[in-house]
Amino acid sequence: MREFDLLVVGGGNAGCAAALAAARHGARTLVIERYGFLGGTATAAMVGPWMTFHAGSERVVGGIAQEIVERLVRRGGSPGHLHDASEYVPTITPFDPEMHKALLFEMMREAGVELLLHAWFLEAHVEGDRVTGVSVATVNGTRSYRARVVIDATADALVAASAGVVTHQGDERGRVQPASLMFRLSHVDLSKTATYVRMHPDQMRTSLKAHARTASALTAVAGLYDLWHDAQRDGLVDIPRELVSFFISPYPDEVTVNMTRVTDVDPLDPDDLTRAEIEARLQVMQLLRFFRERVPGFEHARIAATGAQVGIRESRRIVGRYTLDAQDILEGRTFDDAVARSAYPIDLHNPSGSGTTTYRLPPGATYEIPFRCLVPAAREQLLVAGRCISTTHEALASTRLTPTVMTLGQAAGTAAAFANERRVCVGDVDTNELRARLVADGVDLRRTH
Repeated sequence: MREFDLLVVGGGNAGCAAALAAARHGARTLVIERYGFLGGTATAAMVGPWMTFHAGSERVVGGIAQEIVERLVRRGGSPGHLHDASEYVPTITPFDPEMHKALLFEMMREAGVELLLHAWFLEAHVEGDRVTGVSVATVNGTRSYRARVVIDATADALVAASAGVVTHQGDERGRVQPASLMFRLSHVDLSKTATYVRMHPDQMRTSLKAHARTASALTAVAGLYDLWHDAQRDGLVDIPRELVSFFISPYPDEVTVNMTRVTDVDPLDPDDLTRAEIEARLQVMQLLRFFRERVPGFEHARIAATGAQVGIRESRRIVGRYTLDAQDILEGRTFDDAVARSAYPIDLHNPSGSGTTTYRLPPGATYEIPFRCLVPAAREQLLVAGRCISTTHEALASTRLTPTVMTLGQAAGTAAAFANERRVCVGDVDTNELRARLVADGVDLRRTH
């Protein structure tokens, strides 16, 4: 049985940020990932663009998350932070999932992080109240690993649940937000789309004046209401969505489409997941036909890629030492042990049909996420990072976004390295020193109010 200072289970963006932070601070770190690549939701499910690094005009997300963006920009894999033409958030950050996969491997190698790919988590090892390691399934049988600290970055709280941590799922009825399969369309002529929205100014949610709706300015399109409603009326599509939604990619002839929606899915039920994968891919075919036949500029569109798996917005959440709620977010609350800031609204997609309900912070405001949300209430030497932190159903609808989970991952990994260095329980690290380290590493924890 091999031993490490830190085991990170789950190589998504949260897990990668955790591993990089820990290894850069001297912790011998292993990442265990079920796919043959890293990036999780950003690469396996192709969820993008990243939203949002900003509160108003101020960038509030830094650290490893911002480093990744800057390195992608340098190699042409992202245009960086762009104004959101659909006015949902201040900025969006498109990226190329394939370049992101390669970049993460490079960064892991630079930091000295060890990787175990194609490994499926089986169970947590617990001695008393302490999580001491995990067992995983590989192509060559079962393997076990021990570590001083384990970080659950599985998004579904697989390690925490196996270790006996209390978890919750969904709203008061157990319903979670719907699943969506992202896909990219190439061979798109956005100049024709821009001409359409200039001639039909009421068909796009934007503050852009009609004359300013050029191809380069259409970073995000939300609307095309008449085209969509006519297609629904004609039986061309039967997807429970109320508008057309797509975003530019790093390439001028390609867009990322976020429109599939599979409702009433339990993401922890393999039968439901199977149904979601099938329904979502059939919806992609409906949408391809819709775009080709009804949307100007998409007449010759081709599917460039679909996610390897359906994107899951919500599953388990742990019960931690603190549970972030909607009021914490909407009132922009601060915490003495804060390790991340966000300005993303509460974004609740209807679990059983169409429609999205949005609750916003005041313009330019942010809220903070305390370290205690990453610490399970009744287990030692275990942290969680990603969408499975301790929140309510409503708060999760804001904290689940990629820039935030990357910051949470960096916080968890830094705390693990700090605990290993000082030989203290990871949940009891000095959060003033933790915050100071995070700030020194570029995480933005400034107080704005």
